[in-house]
Amino acid sequence: MTAVQVPTIKLLIDGQFVESKTEQWRDVINPATQEVLAKVPFATAEEIHAAVASAKKAFKTWRKTPIGARARIFLKYQQLIRENMAELAALLTAEQGKTLADAEGDVFRGLEVVEHAAAIGNLQLGELANNVANGVDTYTLLQPLGVCAGITPFNFPAMIPLWMFPMAIVTGNTFVLKPSEQDPMVTMRLVELAVEAGIPAGVLNVIHGGPDAVNGICDHQDIKAVSFVGSTHVGTHVYNRSSLAGKRVQCMMGAKNHGVVMPDANKEQTLNAIAGAAFGAAGQRCMALPVIVLVGEAQSWLPELVAKAKTLKVNAGCQAGTDVGPVISKQALARISDLIESGASQGAQMDLDGRNPSVPGFEQGNFVGPTIFSGVNTSMRIYQEEIFGPVLCVMQADTLEQAIELINANPNGNGTAIFTRSGATARRFQEEIDVGQVGINVPIPVPVPMFSFTGSRASKLGDLGPYGKQVVQFYTQTKTVTARWFDEDEAVGALNTTISLK
Repeated sequence: MTAVQVPTIKLLIDGQFVESKTEQWRDVINPATQEVLAKVPFATAEEIHAAVASAKKAFKTWRKTPIGARARIFLKYQQLIRENMAELAALLTAEQGKTLADAEGDVFRGLEVVEHAAAIGNLQLGELANNVANGVDTYTLLQPLGVCAGITPFNFPAMIPLWMFPMAIVTGNTFVLKPSEQDPMVTMRLVELAVEAGIPAGVLNVIHGGPDAVNGICDHQDIKAVSFVGSTHVGTHVYNRSSLAGKRVQCMMGAKNHGVVMPDANKEQTLNAIAGAAFGAAGQRCMALPVIVLVGEAQSWLPELVAKAKTLKVNAGCQAGTDVGPVISKQALARISDLIESGASQGAQMDLDGRNPSVPGFEQGNFVGPTIFSGVNTSMRIYQEEIFGPVLCVMQADTLEQAIELINANPNGNGTAIFTRSGATARRFQEEIDVGQVGINVPIPVPVPMFSFTGSRASKLGDLGPYGKQVVQFYTQTKTVTARWFDEDEAVGALNTTISLK
């Protein structure tokens, strides 16, 4: 019997999808079945250099492309994404494990940023002040930086790339993208659609790989800005790398998000929100809700929360009715299982054990079901580490003040939420909490693209966040021009080095 040929993931260099010449490859594995879907190359240093060189060359002409022409490419791109939504979601589910509903949400949240990019005509406006002095005007230009790069994680292989390259490119830059080596297939399909939409050769390039590719991007002298989303360990390595001196860098990293449940909250709505935020996408979201703090009488809600979690169906993401799909890899499953074991050994009460669920037909899958611990304290590993799995830690507080103090003491500041019917309580929470993104009866407060993603403290390095107004600042250099024009017959005095504002 002839062996089935496994497809290879291509590089995109100078407008051409090309086979890598590397000798190092990695399997892309379906986490529900262990089927090898494709092989992804770890690009050579020469290929990385060729991608950057192509982007540098393309920048010379792309930066001068009219803003309306850039916007029209992304108008077409958003249409192509919509037309291919089902295919993109199916690819994402196969390689990443999300349910089809979650996969469509992944694509859609990226699509929203593409739509926002199409409005670049309004976003990249400068400012002008007329007659700042006698006959003198001052105005600003928002000009592109040059070659930019993005390093994306496995958990959102559609959304995060679409956070990055559309906004960089539409502001006049060129881009080198390194997708996650664990699930690059949907990213590459999105790249194919971007080329179909009209992005010129060299404006978008794609390389693949692991740490060497990350270092190659960080170290390259022709790359002017790097955007990273991923783990704290890698993000800190990226941000602190000496070769990044002089580059703009934004790193969105790890998190430990908390939800506060007040006794006056709507019980049914709150329990549903917590279950979805803690266990949806198998907990593999930096904005997941892995910790809840039950305040006062809300502490009695724990049995109902456990009962709600038990109703969630663990299965392959492609199966109808699935609530919790597999985690990305065997290594991830082993790490989650180890952390669950540590919770039990360190004295937390295991109210629901999701290990080793029965999933008929998918016995080889990387499955772990909803798991709930109560009696958790801040010294436990399950609290201190980002589990990145469907594990919920339940903590208690007597008052809102205690809950706020607990959250503010945690080094991370990605997101938090409060569930209450009291406007005064919600306002106090949003004012006193030291976290960058706050939800009020919203468990995962990721803002829409008109705003910026604003995680803070140890969850973020760099001043400016992805998408929204902040990312236009990140991908452009403000140039301030002070201009004075004279009539040809006007007498001009001695040249001054400064302009009097009198």
